[in-house]
Amino acid sequence: MLARHQEPIVAIATASGRGAVGIVRVSGRGLEALILAVCGKSLRPRQAAYLPFQDADGSAIDQGLALYFPGPQSYTGEDVLELQAHGGPVVLQLLLARCLEAAGEIEPSTGRARLPGLRLAQPGEFTERAFLNDKIDLAQAEAIADLIDASTSTAARSASRSLAGDFSRDIHVLRDALVHLRMLVEATLDFPEEEIDFLQQADAQGQLDRLQTQLLTVLQRTRQGALLREGIKVVIAGQPNAGKSSLLNALAGAELAIVTPIAGTTRDVVQQTIQIEGVPLHVIDTAGLRDSPNLDEVEKIGIERAWGQIEAADAVLFLHDLTRAQQSDYAEADTEIDQTLRSKLPASVQVVHVWNKCDAHAAPADAKGIALSAKTGEGLATLRQQLLHLAGWQHASEGVYIARARHVQALRTVQDHLAQADALLQAQAQSLDLLAEELRLAQNALNAITGEFTSDDLLGVIFSSFCIGK
Repeated sequence: MLARHQEPIVAIATASGRGAVGIVRVSGRGLEALILAVCGKSLRPRQAAYLPFQDADGSAIDQGLALYFPGPQSYTGEDVLELQAHGGPVVLQLLLARCLEAAGEIEPSTGRARLPGLRLAQPGEFTERAFLNDKIDLAQAEAIADLIDASTSTAARSASRSLAGDFSRDIHVLRDALVHLRMLVEATLDFPEEEIDFLQQADAQGQLDRLQTQLLTVLQRTRQGALLREGIKVVIAGQPNAGKSSLLNALAGAELAIVTPIAGTTRDVVQQTIQIEGVPLHVIDTAGLRDSPNLDEVEKIGIERAWGQIEAADAVLFLHDLTRAQQSDYAEADTEIDQTLRSKLPASVQVVHVWNKCDAHAAPADAKGIALSAKTGEGLATLRQQLLHLAGWQHASEGVYIARARHVQALRTVQDHLAQADALLQAQAQSLDLLAEELRLAQNALNAITGEFTSDDLLGVIFSSFCIGK
């Protein structure tokens, strides 16, 4: 634990701006003297007290509730003081300044500062201390931030399940099974002269098979949880006036993009996050793709940005205008765009052909993709389900928990090491040391999810994304 983790910290724990209630939070060891200076009296643990918060001259900064949680029975595992005042920014800043001032005052009875070293908390530092003091593991700490940032109700419920420990419990079940298998392998290594074959008697192969099956289940749920958190980026592309902006508006249920019959109306990127069955989809409308000597400089920039968005997409909706599909020049331009898409995009990025304006013209019999009308809404439900399919979403059950890309990557690493272990187990007499190493590496990857084996650099990245006061 670093030296800064021993220093007492303070911060405004509520969002910036005006509100009915604001909270100033202090965490450290030995807060009694500070409490006496700010609250004017001692506080009973875990009982709210309504009182004036005192300035240095004894005047009241504000009236509010004070709550004292002695460690380790607190959020951070240290002593925690929460001052709940009126939520004006000036009031909270005065209260914060008073805490810092009172911490440096000399207490007459001891001749020492009331709370030496009290400083402003860094982003996420309260939750970081909860993790370091074993109040929560790393997956639960990340779930706190994900719960705050949840963009859909499904994501919020899933983050709540992760915070409650559902994800961590699944990881611990895998880890315990892996530890038991490691014990058998290493016992065989330590006692090669024993007549009993530890691995065969304990059904090591069966244990490894069951472990891999359990891992697949957890990995699938984790991928679903990561999708709930991250969503996918969907770019709408096509020629001018194909109805891209109309489609964005139809999917979003709002007039976000300007729609006119004038080619080149959309000059810049317009983005909106929508949700389908709780999955966030970041839908992006782009400038119409065309190659013409008459393009002005602004439209050229818009088209360049469109291709930039397309190349960074998880999925592309290639929009065709059915009312012009039979025109040779339009069809040729669509073919060129299609060929460019195939050359620029990796095979993993799927292109969905969407035939718009089916209310005015029927789709060709050989047309592949989805026929719809952005104007009337016909076919939109089919497109939404196709987008979910592209995202890899399976209809959510109550057991899905929020997860992050790093969790998915860690579990895939475990999967790779277990696959290597499975191959080595077939040659156990010659390769037991390699088998033991693969199992050890698999366990390390699992431990990184909950933070039992995690670099300080990773912790810094994770907690720096939190808001100050959390």
